[in-house]
Amino acid sequence: MNSAGRGVRLSIIVPFFNEEESVGWVLDEVRDLFPEAEIIAVDDGSSDDTWQVLRGVDGIRCRRLHEHRGQSAALWVGLCAATREICVTMDGDGQNDPGSIGDLIEALGEADVACGYRRHRRDSWSKKAGSRLANVVRRAVLGDGVRDTGCSLKAFPRASVVYLVPFDGLHRFLPSFFRQAGLSIAEVAVEHRARRFGESKYDNLGRGLRGIYDLIGMRWLIRRKILFPRIEVNE
Repeated sequence: MNSAGRGVRLSIIVPFFNEEESVGWVLDEVRDLFPEAEIIAVDDGSSDDTWQVLRGVDGIRCRRLHEHRGQSAALWVGLCAATREICVTMDGDGQNDPGSIGDLIEALGEADVACGYRRHRRDSWSKKAGSRLANVVRRAVLGDGVRDTGCSLKAFPRASVVYLVPFDGLHRFLPSFFRQAGLSIAEVAVEHRARRFGESKYDNLGRGLRGIYDLIGMRWLIRRKILFPRIEVNE
């Protein structure tokens, strides 16, 4: 089945923050590849014209946070708005190639969740080094086994959103929650592109300090989060 045909099952969630130059071509590309998909664009309280540009794109469902709350908050708003069988997540900066979404969907035939990893990452040496270190530490602490949790291209059943807990940093720990819930994860090589517009919102020091703080909280939460067994109802 081609991309257009598979799109009818998909809710594609794309968070944006101060990406007014990227919005149009990113969403046009996604829509051209998956014209039948539900595409949900979320503006994370941008201070530029991102929201105005979003509202002018046809065939897109839009949500706006009136205050900046971070990528995880925008992602959660999109997931809560999704109505299709499969949720697909990607960044709005144009570095994720939506052409790789088809490979993620194919992988769902063998696993519950598909997580992309950037085959040829188009970032600076320092960002790539910082990401490798963070992934090594996260795998050692949480044991999720995923090599590149920073890659936003992921696909999973909408029904599995119930296993997630909304907090600032959630987008980096989706595989940990899914693994804790007993779901199988397939890793899929995806394409990565250099930025065409704007600049990264992250730096290694800030991300590293937040990452340590989040790891402590995640280790506690993963051990304490309730996983409900099958519930029998007699009413």
